[in-house]
Amino acid sequence: MSEESKRREALIYHAKPKPGKIKVVPTKKYATQRDLSLAYSPGVAAPCLEIEKNKDAAYKYTAKGNLVAVISNGTAVLGLGNIGPEASKPVMEGKGLLFKIFADIDVFDIEVGTENVDEFIQTVKNIAPTFGGINLEDIKAPEAFEIERRLKEELNIPVMHDDQHGTAIISAAALINAVEIAGKSMADVKIVISGAGAAAISCSRLYQACGAKKENMVMLDSKGVIRDDRENLTQEKAEFATHRKIDTLDEAMKDADVFIGLSMANIVSPDMLLAMANNPIVFAMANPDPEIKYELAVATRKDIIMATGRSDHPNQVNNVLGFPFIFRGALDVRATKINEEMKMAAVKALAKLAKEPVPEQVNVAYGETKLTFGKDYIIPKPFDPRLIAEVPPAVAKAAIESGVADKTIKDWEKYKDSLLERLGSDNKLVRLLLNRAKLSPKRIVFAEADHLDVLKAAQIVYEEGIAIPILLGRRETIEALMAEIEFEGDIEIRDPKTEEENECKNRYAEVYWKQRQRRGVTLYSAQRLMRERNYFAAMMVNEGDADGLISGYSRNYPTVVKPMLELIGMAKGVSKVATTNIMMTKRGPMFLSDTSINIDPDWKTLAKITQMTSQVIKMFGLNPVTAMISYSNFGSSDNERASKVREAVSYLHRNHPDMIVDGELQTDFALNDEMLREKFPFSKLAGKKVNSLIFPNLDSANITYKLLKELHEADSIGPIMLGMKKPVHILQLGASVDEIVNMTAIAVIDAQYKQGNPNANADSE
Repeated sequence: MSEESKRREALIYHAKPKPGKIKVVPTKKYATQRDLSLAYSPGVAAPCLEIEKNKDAAYKYTAKGNLVAVISNGTAVLGLGNIGPEASKPVMEGKGLLFKIFADIDVFDIEVGTENVDEFIQTVKNIAPTFGGINLEDIKAPEAFEIERRLKEELNIPVMHDDQHGTAIISAAALINAVEIAGKSMADVKIVISGAGAAAISCSRLYQACGAKKENMVMLDSKGVIRDDRENLTQEKAEFATHRKIDTLDEAMKDADVFIGLSMANIVSPDMLLAMANNPIVFAMANPDPEIKYELAVATRKDIIMATGRSDHPNQVNNVLGFPFIFRGALDVRATKINEEMKMAAVKALAKLAKEPVPEQVNVAYGETKLTFGKDYIIPKPFDPRLIAEVPPAVAKAAIESGVADKTIKDWEKYKDSLLERLGSDNKLVRLLLNRAKLSPKRIVFAEADHLDVLKAAQIVYEEGIAIPILLGRRETIEALMAEIEFEGDIEIRDPKTEEENECKNRYAEVYWKQRQRRGVTLYSAQRLMRERNYFAAMMVNEGDADGLISGYSRNYPTVVKPMLELIGMAKGVSKVATTNIMMTKRGPMFLSDTSINIDPDWKTLAKITQMTSQVIKMFGLNPVTAMISYSNFGSSDNERASKVREAVSYLHRNHPDMIVDGELQTDFALNDEMLREKFPFSKLAGKKVNSLIFPNLDSANITYKLLKELHEADSIGPIMLGMKKPVHILQLGASVDEIVNMTAIAVIDAQYKQGNPNANADSE
């Protein structure tokens, strides 16, 4: 895709279907006149009067306690510089989105039209009563230092300039662990800091708080080493001026233990690395291109411990590990400020978390057999679900102990549980899927590539590195559509109807005929079938010419399933195939089965569907907690529709006691743990969060997932085929581009999984 196409795609993303990336939604009922009279006049007067008596009551009656202002004047926006307040708004909205999806914090973005420090500060002070916290963003130095300092002094809510402190907190946690792995001590390491902006100053101060010595630090700006004999130094630069008589980065790097890069790309040479001490620690954090390329650095020094700001290398220093969780902890105890104790608590919590066993979900997301503490894992991954349960409590405790909290927490375990519940509304699984697929892309056949939406999806997975697409269809049509959407690259296009594919079609037909010759298939009929895309695509996968396939966009489900079952077949030990849909709900991902194939399964088939669904859930690094759904609760009906569910549960309890599964259960009891514990405390699901629903028939499963999708706008991934020998996934008729992309990621992960485990979908009796 050309740069102009990428630019246009970004503009469309921000403009459609609604301008911007965030919105305000009601949190109270508003259906009746009574609701509206409580929400506004006259009912709203009651909380107003209570807040007049006691301003802290605003935390009880309004959204203030979970509302952060992301404020900028647009003077230092990303790598774009001083582009003004209006132009900074997309970035501030993006920051608001991150606050919401990582820590469930609501945000109003505020763009202030002044570069005058006093005016900016006064504006923030004037609007501060609205908010529970202030996140300053993209304000140029040195003004940023004064703005933050004065606002922290003059406001009684937490204020943090993330550009300064975010990188400092994350990199400090990484540095503590890197120094330990290198067998050194913070008090002794010699540190070179390339860069002297807000982030570099904050990092240097925090490293001192972690035990580093100022006399062991050398800081450089665009003019070279900051020495104490240089004139016209700002107060912040003077704080880190060295007495050493050196001028260049080359000189500073000699025998240095640590390099901290907060400057620009490609300024560190291999010779500089070779001049460093043993086990050098290099944090090259310039984005998108680091001070030295990761591949070059690790090739130059085998003993290097390296971090960057990039997600495609180990040890990503990413501010999203910090600011959402720091503000979460601060808000939850109504902290009046974010002080040094709170920042240090976040540092220690992050450093400690990297040393603990990593959840399988994180290993799956990053394609690792087992992430363990070491030179390639010194800081937690951004997708680690434990972050919200570890960092906010540490920050909250520090706020309480340092005397800046207006509220205390007595039951810390209950608090942690409440934090984990906040993750339910986030669609992290989609990001995990795409990230996992990118680690080892597979060859995926798109059987209907001459449809525009299918081709758009193929373009996305190709350009994002999710899969290696193989396009099936009329070459002329595909090439014309590719030109229209500027889809360029070394893309394989196949048209089964053309003569140039005759050799391949004949080879496939021969294989198919030999498999099916005693079931009424002649060689001639096999050759004719190979002209059909789905048969040709299935044989490509069957014969190893592709790793997986996507089809079904323009044809009904049964028509597409038939050739897949005939040519590819079921995995060893599987007697029935099925499907599951992943629904992205407010409580987190829910797996619904069987949504597409088995019309009225008997109890044995229900049990097998449950086992196969559990296996897929584990493939994503999650622990399956399964409710088998009915209109009945634990024997309240003797009808055969309920009893078959009961028999399936009984079989699973006897033969697979390790599975967390129970039923038959009505849906509300399965999803409402309070109801379940009150009425059925004996259930294996009591006290657990159900993430899988097995329905008694196709009607109920298919209707449910489509209702959720349309009425509740729940994103759906699926139907995911269960029990096939090879990765075959069939779309719902007219699937969207996003749905096709997500299903392609599923196909890639399925291929990764099956290639590593040939019996991945087999039933176990």
